[in-house]
Amino acid sequence: MRVVHEDPKVRYSPYATQCNKQRRKWRNEGKIHVAVWRDTNRREREMEQDTQDGAMQSWFKVTIPFGRKYDKTWLMNSIQRHCIVPFTPIDFHYDKNRARFFVQDARAASALKDVSYRICNEQGRKILLTVIPSSIPYSVQNKFTAEQMEQLKLTMKKRYDVSQQSLDLQKLRFDPDLKGQKIDMVLNRRYCMFATLQIIQRNFPELSSLNLCNNKLYGLDGLSDVVEKAPQVKILNLSKNQLKSALELNKLKGMKLEELWLEGNPFCRIFLDQSVYVSAIRDCFPTLLRLDGQELSPPVAIDIDAPVLINPYKEGYGGSESLKNIVLRFLQEYYLTYDYGDRRSLLSVYHDEACFSLTIPFNPSDPDPNSLCDYFKHSRNMKNLKDSFLQEQLLKHKKLDIVDSLSVLPKTQHDFSSFFMDMWLQMETMLCFSVNGVFKEVEGKSQGCVRAFTRTFIATPGSNSSLCIVNDQLFVRNANPDEIRRVCPIPLPTICSSSKPTLSQEQQQMVQAFSVQSGMKVEWSQKCLEDNEWNYTRAGQIFTTLQTEGKIPEEAFTKMP
Repeated sequence: MRVVHEDPKVRYSPYATQCNKQRRKWRNEGKIHVAVWRDTNRREREMEQDTQDGAMQSWFKVTIPFGRKYDKTWLMNSIQRHCIVPFTPIDFHYDKNRARFFVQDARAASALKDVSYRICNEQGRKILLTVIPSSIPYSVQNKFTAEQMEQLKLTMKKRYDVSQQSLDLQKLRFDPDLKGQKIDMVLNRRYCMFATLQIIQRNFPELSSLNLCNNKLYGLDGLSDVVEKAPQVKILNLSKNQLKSALELNKLKGMKLEELWLEGNPFCRIFLDQSVYVSAIRDCFPTLLRLDGQELSPPVAIDIDAPVLINPYKEGYGGSESLKNIVLRFLQEYYLTYDYGDRRSLLSVYHDEACFSLTIPFNPSDPDPNSLCDYFKHSRNMKNLKDSFLQEQLLKHKKLDIVDSLSVLPKTQHDFSSFFMDMWLQMETMLCFSVNGVFKEVEGKSQGCVRAFTRTFIATPGSNSSLCIVNDQLFVRNANPDEIRRVCPIPLPTICSSSKPTLSQEQQQMVQAFSVQSGMKVEWSQKCLEDNEWNYTRAGQIFTTLQTEGKIPEEAFTKMP
């Protein structure tokens, strides 16, 4: 080591500018070691100097731009593998398209800077990490005194069932012991959830069942640390909260759940079919055995690596007529959700590795090309697009990116009577089909404009005779005058009765959607929904059961021409 220090190259080299050059030119392993060691120490000192304020001392914020597209477990494992200093991530969460967490160690922060651009994603792109000094994360700022934390611990111990290893935290804010001490436990506040998980980690390490029912949770960012702090949890109750999107559950990926309760959350009403609902939840929790108290069938494993051509009439596969009905049902459910529901709930119909692209043609004779401006910025026309970076960015890869892209496209109403469908390749593990038709835009500056579209799907078999999309290509253009003249009236009919109150716009949409999906007349669809208290999913299940048993009269259905 003395020889290295005497080397003038090492003694006088300006590490901030020369370290990278020295790594390339020097062949002496000892010299490289000293240079890197000195540079790391220098950066650590700089980072410590940047955190002079006692409130900021030793806290650092690590940000991964576009990190939302990566699975949390894969991302954190990759960072841990490449970081030479062990660290504990604090408050991992997604902020818009970014992934973010905090560390409380200058040495770890310095080492994390070296991880930037050392991890590659599946496309071979290097992943950027930024590390900057930070104030204490809001989520871990302990707003409770030591006495309040002790009272919270005592309250939770009263709610813990040792024999069942279960913790009942439903309506925690209204616990009389906490209210008596003026402790306001709002679990939507991240510091409240952080304190709760901290007590669980320290006092209930064997916890297997956690009940968070009736806590008005509208997001699960604060609960994401449950994967590390309560790894033994197999049963989770999130029912009767305010979760509006199934995407919130992605924040809990990594939990080895066997039983989950979600009923009573707003997003549950979006799913038109129970099998689609189950599939969406199982995307997050593949080990799930029970959902909302119902036993689930074992998940269907799909091998997409060995496609084999089959006879369309192969026994057991259902034949071409059955396959056609599966595709038609899929298209109905897909576009009803696309038009009337939350498009993010379409997450369940896409494969984890699915791809989506949108193309808009340029037609010089188009009288109003600017009317497609909401689509042009997403268009991936390979003939005109020369920028390789844009080519990659506009090809949406991973189902989360796909549903995010679909969600920002204009609101629409598709005319089902205009649909033309063709299946052009059928294999045992893959089906290719396309659909053409027209739709109207129903919001924004182009409200009322009629578009023509062609959509090509490549799908694999899913559970319960459903389809799982692996490739989706959408082509949109302005409809020509003939297509506009032929289009059926799309606006929803007004449904009212002299003996019943007028339905709300949302109820009218539900009736129209149910009528299209079930094939029943409008008045029968309305009655089915009313009998089930406007619970769309339950009405659909009752309809399916009665239809299977042949208990619905023929006059309830719309006669096909």
